[in-house]
Amino acid sequence: MEGVIDHHVRAILSELGGVDVCVTEFVRVTHTRLPRRVFTRLCPELATGAATASGTPVKLQLLGGNPQAMADNAVRAVAAGARAIDLNFGCPAKSVNNSDGGACLLQSPSRVEGIIAAVRKAVPAQIPVSAKIRLGFEDRSSYLDNARAAEAGGASELAVHARSKVDGYRPPAYWEYIGEIRQQIRIPVVANGDLWTLSDYLRCREVTGCDAFMFGRSLLARPDIGLQIRAHCENRPYTPMSWQEVAGLLYRYYRTTQTIYPAKYLGNRIKQWLAYLKLSYPEATIFFDEIKRHREPELLERAFARQLASGTADIEAA
Repeated sequence: MEGVIDHHVRAILSELGGVDVCVTEFVRVTHTRLPRRVFTRLCPELATGAATASGTPVKLQLLGGNPQAMADNAVRAVAAGARAIDLNFGCPAKSVNNSDGGACLLQSPSRVEGIIAAVRKAVPAQIPVSAKIRLGFEDRSSYLDNARAAEAGGASELAVHARSKVDGYRPPAYWEYIGEIRQQIRIPVVANGDLWTLSDYLRCREVTGCDAFMFGRSLLARPDIGLQIRAHCENRPYTPMSWQEVAGLLYRYYRTTQTIYPAKYLGNRIKQWLAYLKLSYPEATIFFDEIKRHREPELLERAFARQLASGTADIEAA
């Protein structure tokens, strides 16, 4: 979720509720010791106990293929305030894989184990070190080897995206592999992949046997998916968020980030989020088409006003 779920989005979604833990965008580690500002820029929550304003813990995520550099930078991250480290072995991006990071490391389970072990040894025992993998690189045949490598390296928890690197994000997600991993290793397993709706969650839970789940693109597409799941688990009624309520979240994000980006990029983050919301809300497509060519604050404000006013009219009519 590089460039998508930043600390502003984490603040909004964690305040909304239904999220127990957040993970940052990855910090790219090569062979150098990164300065403190790199960690605090991607994770400003380090200054507030590594938690969002609403109190949701935030894990700092590292990505790289050099065990010593990963260990050194994990130590620096902890010194900067990180209270949990997450290691990324799942990113399928070509640019990342070509630079010895992300899912390409799954081709060598011994490297996965070595990186995790180096980080685990370097940071204090009270700092959890979790990892995320896919089911493999070229295919899904190494899923158990990499899961066992993560456990052997000392990972406290393993999130599994139920596809290989080559699978990308194409449906389906192969949840049955996660179920087998969960049966074969002793550390907690977190299921990830194609959890778009409450019914997806229920089917994934049945197939995998997991009791923890990770949401990425689907949380942007349906911001209250966690609230829907929690209400179901607690046997409470719940009315999913309307488009107008979601538009309110978008507007808050727009106003929060308005002064951060140059004028020529104004509204780009909103358009990026709308690309995901279109998967769940037809109104998001209409809104995107209305603003996709606009960067002027006045035009964006008027467009938002129309979305928010329609919500007020609906509430009054009810």
